[in-house]
Amino acid sequence: MKLISSLLLAVTISTSLAANENISTPVAVNEDISTPIAADENEQAEPWLERLATSLQTLNFSTSFVVVKNNQAEPYHWFHGVDESGNELEILSLLNGPRRDVLRKDNIVSYIEPELPPYSVTSQQITGPIPAVLREGVTALDQTYDFISVGRSRVLGRPAQLIRIVSKDVYRYGHWLWLDQESGMLLKLALANRTGQLLEQIQFTHLDITNALSESLLQLQQTTLPKVIEIPAGYQEQVLQWQVKWLPEGFKRLNANRHRISTTKKPVEFMLFNDGLVDVSVYVNPSEDTQRATDYVMDGATVVLNQVVNGFEVSVVGKIPAKTAKAIADSVVLNTQSTP
Repeated sequence: MKLISSLLLAVTISTSLAANENISTPVAVNEDISTPIAADENEQAEPWLERLATSLQTLNFSTSFVVVKNNQAEPYHWFHGVDESGNELEILSLLNGPRRDVLRKDNIVSYIEPELPPYSVTSQQITGPIPAVLREGVTALDQTYDFISVGRSRVLGRPAQLIRIVSKDVYRYGHWLWLDQESGMLLKLALANRTGQLLEQIQFTHLDITNALSESLLQLQQTTLPKVIEIPAGYQEQVLQWQVKWLPEGFKRLNANRHRISTTKKPVEFMLFNDGLVDVSVYVNPSEDTQRATDYVMDGATVVLNQVVNGFEVSVVGKIPAKTAKAIADSVVLNTQSTP
């Protein structure tokens, strides 16, 4: 654990400097965006998104960004690099509040959180504000999203290309991406509803692309990560008492399990769905109330919707419109194939 402590100290010093020098006051999420220069009619969005995926996998970079929502900002520092053996190294650090860090060495990802002992999982990607599909390629999204090259703009003092990922139905939000014309790197990301209202933004405030690994990543190379948690076979594919009967097209179930809520210790059935770009979580548990009217709160683009029907509480969480979350909650029914 000494090696992890030393690494986090080094990251703290580096990210603190970035926070003080590079993070300016963020733009309010509902502020107008300057009109980009129109794109060439023959310019396609897909090659730009392929460049982005390549950049996120192959470049050595250090960057800072802020997630802006509800007129508040969460600052992050993000390191990425590839060592001489072709293995990816990555560090994502939240700069405000309790310490939260994500470390990756190739296919091992470690989470350092205040509530839990450090732990690792086997994965090729970290969990953070940047959608993982952007580094994997977006071809899996073409059944449910359109890709539109809008035109050129200027972000972080760099010429940028604006690409929009637009839902083909009314059940999802659109994603707007500003990509560095020189490197293909992401400079800004926004989630918007169908009227163009911005709900949440990720604004990069600093980007440094280098030939060599940063000092923080060099230290990560020498760090022994926490032991990988072994997930029991079948744990994420359990047959549950409840099932979701309706989801927007393209959503697939990634996880289904029973566990206890850490704060209340009450049992809950959990289902995680993903359409390639957006995660939606559904929780079902017994309630002391027989009925409770639907209520929801918005945290930027994320909806948290809750309702109680016939003594069971259903909660839906995800970056989707409230009407979509309501339709998902209303579709939860008993699974007739579940084991009594």
